[in-house]
Amino acid sequence: MGHPPLEFSDCYLDSPDFRERLKCYEQELERTNKFIKDVIKDGNALIGAMRNYSSAVQKFSQTLQSFQFDFIGDTLTDDEINIAESFKEFAELLNEVENERMMMVHNASDLLIKPLENFRKEQIGFTKERKKKFEKDGERFYSLLDRHLHLSSKKKESQLQEADLQVDKERHNFFESSLDYVYQIQEVQESKKFNIVEPVLAFLHSLFISNSLTVELTQDFLPYKQQLQLSLQNTRNHFSSTREEMEELKKRMKEAPQTCKLPGQPTIEGYLYTQEKWALGISWVKYYCQYEKETKTLTMMPMEQKPGAKQQGPLDLTLKYCVRRKTESIDKRFCFDIETNERPGTITLQALSEANRRLWMEAMDGKEPIYHSPITKQEEMELNEVGFKFVRKCINVIESKGIKTEGLYRTVGSNIQVQKLLNAFFDPKCPGDVDFNNSDWDIKTVTSSLKFYLRNLSEPVMTYRLHKELVSAAKSDNLDYRLGAIHSLVYKLPEKNREMLEILIRHLVNVCEHSKENLMTPSNMGVIFGPTLMRAQEDTVAAMMNIKFQNIVVEILIEHFVKIYSGPPEESTAPPVPPPRVTARRHKPITISKRLLRERTVFYTSSLDESEGDSDSFSKVRPPGEKPTIIRPPVRPPDPPCRAATPQKPEPKPDIVAGNAGEIPSSVVASRTRFFETASRKTGSSQGRLPGDES
Repeated sequence: MGHPPLEFSDCYLDSPDFRERLKCYEQELERTNKFIKDVIKDGNALIGAMRNYSSAVQKFSQTLQSFQFDFIGDTLTDDEINIAESFKEFAELLNEVENERMMMVHNASDLLIKPLENFRKEQIGFTKERKKKFEKDGERFYSLLDRHLHLSSKKKESQLQEADLQVDKERHNFFESSLDYVYQIQEVQESKKFNIVEPVLAFLHSLFISNSLTVELTQDFLPYKQQLQLSLQNTRNHFSSTREEMEELKKRMKEAPQTCKLPGQPTIEGYLYTQEKWALGISWVKYYCQYEKETKTLTMMPMEQKPGAKQQGPLDLTLKYCVRRKTESIDKRFCFDIETNERPGTITLQALSEANRRLWMEAMDGKEPIYHSPITKQEEMELNEVGFKFVRKCINVIESKGIKTEGLYRTVGSNIQVQKLLNAFFDPKCPGDVDFNNSDWDIKTVTSSLKFYLRNLSEPVMTYRLHKELVSAAKSDNLDYRLGAIHSLVYKLPEKNREMLEILIRHLVNVCEHSKENLMTPSNMGVIFGPTLMRAQEDTVAAMMNIKFQNIVVEILIEHFVKIYSGPPEESTAPPVPPPRVTARRHKPITISKRLLRERTVFYTSSLDESEGDSDSFSKVRPPGEKPTIIRPPVRPPDPPCRAATPQKPEPKPDIVAGNAGEIPSSVVASRTRFFETASRKTGSSQGRLPGDES
């Protein structure tokens, strides 16, 4: 179900495996595009065909039922599970609602059609344009490269230099196009999780509350809707956090693509041309080669196999030595010779450029190797006494003056002021000699400085050594194991790291206790401090896909602070062993369609029975399967929560609520940004009552 992440480093190599993975993404994108078109078409049919309303709803629910999300990575968060199952839940609920003969609301087009159409045209359409540019630039580059490699070294030096410059330019253009396309297609795959579900969720909400017979059903739907909105909000926050990291990685890849080697990959890999001698002459055959320096193994995969010929598999050779080929000895450029144990004689290989030949020579320990490392070690901050003093001072100022500030830690301070504060505090001549009560240091500057210090430690607070174990614990679908494993791993941290973590988490708990004023919940703080307190040692897309699980670790530390820091677990030597999995996933997502149906009291028209002489309506409990003959007028959906706290008005009675049917429902899509930012706020009166007009 999941697709492996597309690494930016693969854009430079452009390997066959990379192309295959990219093809899977393209097929999924096309499937999503087709699905969106189906949803839009079915939604329009639902709006326009009132007489065929029941059949349109059924078709729409079937479309939702048939679609399943594909995700990047190997594990889903609980929120992503809820999102993945949401369409099935919607479909089940629609089947139930269809029996109640609901009416279409006036703003259905704004809720459903326009957002999906915008996503399809702007996001998917833009991705397809990126694909066209990628394919065009790739075709132009490889065509030019083939012609370039056939140039004779006897041509004028000026002509050769001009040809080299042209190839380098096209290579750079193709590499940038590949990076942009890989970044865009992964962004669309990730963002579709909420950009597709949100309009459908808003549309369903409006659909359910437009018919008075579904008021009680809507009451059942609201807790699920709220939980799904929280899942969407959390997923959106994780997406934003991951996107920032991926943009940074993409930028670093543009600056130095050859230095970003992933762990576990061959020492060097790429395309090489091999000189093949035949009875009628010499030809050059293209191979994709991988070389492992430790084992001296060279794997060669033929790329230009003749039609009808027997397909050749990868060829593994053991390198004996590598020698740089003299320019005058062959009418080709960028050549070098190798000798292997498996094949007699010398094998002549041609690299793609002079720089590429140097890299192969260096990896194979050939003659005249050139060693260089463009990576320079920058001065980094340390977790020492000055650092502890800085953190404590920041926390004291924040908790005494700004703990109720709206958007605390989310609002970024001035970079100039942040650098000024850090330089002053960490001045080697007088470290820590800074007055935080100075008017120059506002709350935004202090919070940004604290995050900057933690983010730039030479090693993160929760250490590289425990990173994989912490992420693995967060991925568990067993909530008890998840908490127990993180509890155990916290006490495996070095003493100063554990002390620093306790100071910070205690502070974040205090911040979350004022969430009604500052709007910062444990989930929000996890998004901010997940990448700050935890980070992988390697910069890869795969590692960044785990940022959402880093956020979950911090969220668990905040929610269970008292338990975790009351003392080490009984068996601190190892985390608890998770129970064996019977199925692929034991976690049960939130659900509404599987709930127990409540008995609803509605009105019916009694049969005309002259013997009883009573033709008036009476109230009774509707048996299962029996449809009503009289329906109440629709009501307006509740407004989404807003930032400004509104006083709670007395709860209207059903008869009074029904009188507001003529009012136009507010657009959920138009206000969804504000809505999802505050969806996690607890509204005590949002459940267990009839939704009505609060104005």
